[in-house]
Amino acid sequence: QVQLGESGGGLVQPGDSLTLSCAASGRTSSSLTMGWFRAPPGKDSEFVAAIGWSASTKYTSSVKDRFTISRDNAKNTAYLQMNSLKPEDTAVYFCAAGVMPDITPSTTPSRYAYWGQGTQVTVSS
Repeated sequence: QVQLGESGGGLVQPGDSLTLSCAASGRTSSSLTMGWFRAPPGKDSEFVAAIGWSASTKYTSSVKDRFTISRDNAKNTAYLQMNSLKPEDTAVYFCAAGVMPDITPSTTPSRYAYWGQGTQVTVSS
């Protein structure tokens, strides 16, 4: 089993930056694909970004060039650096992890076996 814990959420103004962290514990491995999903208020959850075992990355189009996903395998932690935040980025952000052989990380939630509890990000003036 893998346990995931997110941190770093909060209330920020449009244009601000925020970094989310996802600490993994338990049966962790550098072979895990780590992903971030988000659930905007009143909407279904959506894929945000993911980083695979090969360090390849995948982003949804609305955050590409603004968000950066990274990982520190020594610390069993994944990060989501979010720049130029917009009100439409407001959501609960969930960290997810899964074992997959794909070089390009999956955007499909069901491919991720482990999920964190989520952290709220609110972008408002």
